[in-house]
Amino acid sequence: MPIKWIIFDAMGVIYKVADDVSDLLVPFIRSKNNTQPLKEIFKLYIKASLGQIPPQEFWAVLGYGKEYPDIETEFLDNWYSFDTDFLEVAKDLKRKYNIAMLSNDLKNWSSFLRNKFNINHLFDVVVISGDVGYRKPDKRIYEILLNKTQSFAEECLFIDDKLENLQAASELGIKTIKFVRNTDKVPFCSEFEISSFKELIPILENFY
Repeated sequence: MPIKWIIFDAMGVIYKVADDVSDLLVPFIRSKNNTQPLKEIFKLYIKASLGQIPPQEFWAVLGYGKEYPDIETEFLDNWYSFDTDFLEVAKDLKRKYNIAMLSNDLKNWSSFLRNKFNINHLFDVVVISGDVGYRKPDKRIYEILLNKTQSFAEECLFIDDKLENLQAASELGIKTIKFVRNTDKVPFCSEFEISSFKELIPILENFY
């Protein structure tokens, strides 16, 4: 089947930092002289990214209830780095394909970042873990995506930076490309691997 949908992960792909918890959220919280144990921050984030607690509760448990929503805006507005190459590539792709985002994130955080970097208009479908209650690599989040796109798995191409997420997608029949920002090569389940968006369009010719 020809590709109809190209699906992008957010962290590590559209946004340059892959582990937004370890590399962004935890350092931000530590910059506030917060001594909350790392395990507790991770557990709290997972709950929030599954939609089990709202953002206000997330920050309140960390001790910043009175500073919400300003503290959230400070974090999201200053700590994320956007890959500007995505804009032009996505615009080119939209001439021929439908575009989707599939991301593990808080619903509000994902929406804030899409608006901040003015990319909402590029997506025909957006599926966020905090909105649907499942996180990649849980296959149920991919099935929700397929239902929203009204497409067969074989008509979709998924670009992600994490092996386990690509593996789950490929087991459903979704075609995959691994996005690797560094030069370290590791085993992966994708048909192809890219290190920049500029490499994507030429590689698409291999999926026909």
